Amino acid sequence: MKLLFVADLHYALKQFDWLHANAPGSDAVIIGGDLLDLAGSLDLDVQAVVVEQYLGRLSGLTRVFVSSGNHDGDGRDEAGESRARWLGYLKGERLHVDGDSVDLDGTRITVCPWWDGPVSREEVERQLLAAVPPEGTRWIWVHHAPPEGPLGWTGKVSAGDVFLNGWIERFQPDLVLCGHIHNAPFHSAGAWVQRLGKSWAFNPGREIGEHPTSLWLDLEEGSARWVSSAGVEVQELC
Repeated sequence: MKLLFVADLHYALKQFDWLHANAPGSDAVIIGGDLLDLAGSLDLDVQAVVVEQYLGRLSGLTRVFVSSGNHDGDGRDEAGESRARWLGYLKGERLHVDGDSVDLDGTRITVCPWWDGPVSREEVERQLLAAVPPEGTRWIWVHHAPPEGPLGWTGKVSAGDVFLNGWIERFQPDLVLCGHIHNAPFHSAGAWVQRLGKSWAFNPGREIGEHPTSLWLDLEEGSARWVSSAGVEVQELC
């Protein structure tokens, strides 16, 4: 199975176009949050309508998995925590969103929402508990924030999610696909790939321009290929 992963597109429509052009070569396209841009000139509801059209077109080409990020919230719940409600309305047979766990060719892909406080954080933990796959099933998480460590390195501090580190240690997924910290892969103390016990975690980072930084996973071959303006790097998953 071949997967294409990107994150932090932030309403860069040229990058959505690139994703549409490259989707047919993958068994699934995965987007790890921040599809919208809170700092953009357009209202979020307008952005969401346009992104909805892109996701619909993508799901016509291949399966699509989309998690929310901190830029994607369009409302707050009773606890005052941010929610990406617009994303939940898009759920379909080939378009999987926050809260979904889907089995695909012997692999379970679990899509975690952005958590904004104790209520939504506890929901993520309950989701992971309910989604534990049968023994021998590969397990992939999509989670916008990276774990604490080099994937969360901003250039000054690590801004990763320490709760995610705890969940990884507890549940030991095979792969964790993240984003959020745009420049982590481009710092000497940062990285695009990190090993945590038996788990591999990834943050492809973000660059402006027509081509997003991207991660190409070949699960049969057991390799991860990171492509950016810095070149191409390959990590064997053994």
